[in-house]
Formats: sequence, C-alpha cells, structure tokens
Amino acid sequence: MVAEGRAWQRMLSGRRLDLLDPSPLDIEIEDIAHGLARVARWNGQTHGDYIFSVAQHSVLVAEIYALMNTTATKTDVRAVLLHDAAEYVIGDMISPFKAVIGETYKSVEAQLQSAIHIRFELAANLPPAIATSIKAADRVAAYYEATRLAGFAETEARAFFGAPPPVVALKSEALDLTPLPAEAAKKAFLNAFQKTNTG
Repeated sequence: MVAEGRAWQRMLSGRRLDLLDPSPLDIEIEDIAHGLARVARWNGQTHGDYIFSVAQHSVLVAEIYALMNTTATKTDVRAVLLHDAAEYVIGDMISPFKAVIGETYKSVEAQLQSAIHIRFELAANLPPAIATSIKAADRVAAYYEATRLAGFAETEARAFFGAPPPVVALKSEALDLTPLPAEAAKKAFLNAFQKTNTG
C-alpha cells in the first residue's frame, strides 16, 4: 500500500529523494548511473540486443561536446554528463509526449536538475552559453542515434535535429553507439564522470 501523499523514491543507496522538494544531500552519483543505465532512449525503439540507455547517451553527448568545444573544462564536461540526470528518477519521455504533458513535467524536471547541479558543484542554473552548447551537442547525438539506431533516414534526421557540424562529422565513425548491457553502461558513465573530478 502506498502511503498517502508520498512523493519520494527510495534509491538503492538508501537515500529517499523527494520529487517535489529534492535535496542535494539525497543525491548520489551511483544512484544516477544505476538509473540512467536502465532508462531507454527512444522509448526502446532502437536496434540492438540491448537498449541504448540515457547513461550511454550522456557519455556520447560529452564526447561530441568535447569535439565541438576544444577548450571545455572538466566542470563543463561534468555538466554535460549530468544534462539528463533527472531522468534517473522521472525517466526519459520523448519530446512529443513532454509537449503533451506541459509545464508540470518541466517544473519537476527543473527542480531535480537544479538539486543535482548543486550536489555536484555546478550552478543551479547553468550559464546560458554552456546550456546552449550542451543543447547543440545533444542535438548532434540525437542525429546519430536516430540514423544509426532508431531507423531514421538521414534527410529526416537532418530535418528534426540539423546536420552535424563538420568537426563532428569528420570523426563520426569513431563514435561508438553500440548498445551496452546495463552494468557496462553504468560503468562507462561512472568512468566518464570520475574523469571530471581528477587532476
């Protein structure tokens, strides 16, 4: 039986995260990695033996971001890796469905994202220039996911996401979009995150 009015989720770490009033103190990177590795991009409508997870997507966006922003700092890359981190709790809804739900979803997502940023020493609301750069890399990642995994024709993907910039297109064959088992995706995410905290 669900307690009346309960708005928190218990994480495997033992933390209880209140979805309506999230505290940075209740957020752990292992919980984020575990959750994102089990959330499917494209509602699971992708080729491969495994889902292409939000954890893998986050690492892909960070790789693309680094190609597009050669002076990116480790803090910038940490922000990129966490750009969809709220989805470890609320899942990954495709953009058309987010539009149907409207502001309620966006409000919950924004509060969670702000708490995550504070927990990992980022600004609660990222500077507009960084947010715009992350969005640009996110769209490039979506283009490659759409064409390599989700069955989109290149012309259709360009119409929705734009054409990848030459700096990425020239190195696109090196981008690994092979869907991974959940534990491998979790490890890849944690390894990428750890690199933003060293040196």
